[in-house]
Amino acid sequence: MVFNSYTFIAFFIVILVLHNLPLSWKTKKINLLIASYIFYAAWNPPFILLLWLSTVVDFFVGRALYTQQNKHKRRVLLIVSLIGNLGMLSFFKYGGFLLENFTHLINLLGANFHPAKPNIILPAGISFYTFTTLCYTIDMYKRRSEPVKSMLDFSLFVTFFPHLVAGPIVRPPQLVPQFETPHSATRKQLLQGLFLLSLGLFMKVVLADSMLSVVANDVFNSKQALNTLDAWMGVLAFSGQIFFDFAGYSTCAIGVAGCLGFVLPENFVYPYAAVGFSDFWRRWHITLSSWLRDYLYIPLGGNKHGRFKTYINLMITMLLGGLWHGANWTFVVWGALHGFYLWVEKIIRDLRKPKTAPEGTKNDAYVAGPVKDKTFPNFILAMITFFFINVTWVFFRAPDFVSARRMLISMFSSVKDGAVIVTTLSIYKVSVIVILMVAFHWMMRNTRVLTVAEKLPWWLLGILWSIILLLLIWSQESSSSFIYFQF
Repeated sequence: MVFNSYTFIAFFIVILVLHNLPLSWKTKKINLLIASYIFYAAWNPPFILLLWLSTVVDFFVGRALYTQQNKHKRRVLLIVSLIGNLGMLSFFKYGGFLLENFTHLINLLGANFHPAKPNIILPAGISFYTFTTLCYTIDMYKRRSEPVKSMLDFSLFVTFFPHLVAGPIVRPPQLVPQFETPHSATRKQLLQGLFLLSLGLFMKVVLADSMLSVVANDVFNSKQALNTLDAWMGVLAFSGQIFFDFAGYSTCAIGVAGCLGFVLPENFVYPYAAVGFSDFWRRWHITLSSWLRDYLYIPLGGNKHGRFKTYINLMITMLLGGLWHGANWTFVVWGALHGFYLWVEKIIRDLRKPKTAPEGTKNDAYVAGPVKDKTFPNFILAMITFFFINVTWVFFRAPDFVSARRMLISMFSSVKDGAVIVTTLSIYKVSVIVILMVAFHWMMRNTRVLTVAEKLPWWLLGILWSIILLLLIWSQESSSSFIYFQF
């Protein structure tokens, strides 16, 4: 089930009605849990067993990690959780990838090894709920918070349908306390939630799918070298598509949760207005970048053990972050490019840092502090950042290195007799949308959409909301999945 479907609208109306009936809080939580399983079962019901297994194991292991005093036993329990969660993730998401690379390696050594390709179906959202449960057991091991008392609350924390399939990646302190006491939306929360849901669907259905996806797919699926303009139009179209698709999902998730009286963390804050690459990762997929920082980069040592080790930690974090997105070496290169960008940025920042400043006092190499000044020099830096981010999207979107190489050649050199596949109308459409997107990001970089909406006159907000709904109705031709469902 996807947010951009009439099935979900009917499903959500039923959930809203049930959630606002005069029932006990425990009954309402059970309703939400059942609804979450129904929501997930719409893809493949047997995979609910994986959710159950992960939920039950981590609930009891997490409690034991918190109460167990024997250090050896605590480490064994943590290893059990890590093997259970990462083992399932590795098998379902990386099993075919690992076998393929192992086969290539064995054949390079002279063996004639050709195993049958495994028929493994990737469970929807496994990367997201695996990270959700992992952070709980790791927090219990480090005793950062107390264990969840109720299996019902923990189950709902793991499977709460707004964030289940594609985030935001929530942590126990962000959501579990909200399940402990009765929650229902106020009139203001309901209106804000419905507005965010409408806005998220507009981003996905109208902008990502109707306006940009066709150009991006045509360009990246081309088997021939392209005209330079066409290549750039395809990359810019995907740059807009991936943002509107994923940020649209996160906006929908936050809006749906808000309609029920719950608060989910922000996942996007106008990333194409980022001044530098650390600023970009403060704004793009925030819950993943903060997860990688807190559970990978900092445990590796962060920037506390010298510059060389900091660079290594940065690269390891970004390489694994790239691999998290998909079982393909192109994603690893995508992560490596971001790691390299962060390297260069840190080198420049270190050169500009006063010599008297203590090194290693903060883990800021991976996620630096915000840049708030909307000055012209910062705008130029933001556009330079946006340019280099678009280069990385080539590896993110291209199915293989051959396609990526062909795209880069088309983008940065004059290809003789390069194919022209993007129509003039599409060039205008992509150009206008991308320019408006970047301009909107820059204007809104230090504020939030709900803050602006609250300041608008009610009649103007009503007109804008009506236009959004009309364009949604007009554009709702299909119910395509969100891009990040495959991760």
